[in-house]
Amino acid sequence: GICEILGYTWIDDIYQADLVILNTCAVRENAEEKVFGEIGMLKKIKYRNPNFIFGIAGCMAQEEVVVKRILTTHEHIDFILGTHNIFRLPQIIEQAILSKETIVEIWNKEGDVIENLPSVRDSKLKAWVNIMYGCDKFCTYCIVPYTRGKVRSRLKEDIIKEVEELVVQGYKDITLLGQNVNSYGCDFKDKNYKFWDLLEDVAKTGVPRLRFTTSNPFDWNNKIIDVMVKYQNIMPFIHLPVQSGDEDILLRMNRKMKISDYLNYINYIKQNIPQVAISTDLIVGFPNESNEQFENTLKLYEEVQYDNAYTFIYSKRDGTPAVNFPDEISIETKKQRLQKLNEVVQKYSKLNNEKYIGLELEVLVEGPSKTNPDVLTGYSPQQKVVNFTGHAQAGDLVKVKIMSASRFSLNGKQV
Repeated sequence: GICEILGYTWIDDIYQADLVILNTCAVRENAEEKVFGEIGMLKKIKYRNPNFIFGIAGCMAQEEVVVKRILTTHEHIDFILGTHNIFRLPQIIEQAILSKETIVEIWNKEGDVIENLPSVRDSKLKAWVNIMYGCDKFCTYCIVPYTRGKVRSRLKEDIIKEVEELVVQGYKDITLLGQNVNSYGCDFKDKNYKFWDLLEDVAKTGVPRLRFTTSNPFDWNNKIIDVMVKYQNIMPFIHLPVQSGDEDILLRMNRKMKISDYLNYINYIKQNIPQVAISTDLIVGFPNESNEQFENTLKLYEEVQYDNAYTFIYSKRDGTPAVNFPDEISIETKKQRLQKLNEVVQKYSKLNNEKYIGLELEVLVEGPSKTNPDVLTGYSPQQKVVNFTGHAQAGDLVKVKIMSASRFSLNGKQV
């Protein structure tokens, strides 16, 4: 959005571009290595086109060790921009055009939330709406608090105004977004207004479909479910990352949570929203995780029977406490554990999908399937992909009877 205001237009061919910005992630090591591969490739464009401007932004830019590596090995980069000063992009680009030196502007302290920055949305149906930025939980494996800063909540008036404008523009599915939405409002000093209050106020705008992510179990409150029950436009899908099923591992992760409390939350969710879909995040191979501790994760998964899970092998991140933890587990063992966990994930993904066979679900149509133009595709309230035969346009909400199910999707016909 900022670049378009400056007069730039999007181009698909990177070799014809005048400006390229790599917006980077620092959560996992393989993402960082991919970025360094891209930097090497973009170096060739720089040599061919001396007017080419190339910058790096995002979370990697907030890591001091990464910036040092970039500056010592990649002199062709024009600018490095951190996560707290995106609104300064016009000035940074101007400096990059006029200067022969690499411009480095990284603010180590986050400022206030900057409203009304221009943005461009790819979808005409779905929109993400940030409600807060940052995280102050400091899990020992996680780089996010260091790259995104402390919690800063947007004012409810600004959030509701943005949602109302999106509804007027025809958006049908809006997701409230934050590193941990349950922390929303914890930084307000002069008022007691929490996430469940915001969720209710946004639901009242009349948005056809409302979702939220991500929810940390630390700050979970069953009032969230009470609000979901009151409003049919809040979709029955909850992502509640647990990371491990072993309490000792959770303690070493600085996730001070009892598994019994977590299961109580899950049970309350299922009792009050019968057709809910629940997903989670899980890390295997945390430093010196024992076989028994890993089995506790499998045991939890079998008990909850999640619809889906994002599973990862623990990834060392410089600057986090866990990077210094002793770890004698081989990478082969970690890979075996991941494979074993993924087999359980796949098993319950299919079993949970099969529960919908014979039922009618309301589907938000996205358009023809990418693999078969004669089949339409969309999403159920539970965030499940639904492929179906029928006659509908993108943006329609239609009833679909589910005839079969795979691990990845539901298949049916329009009612």
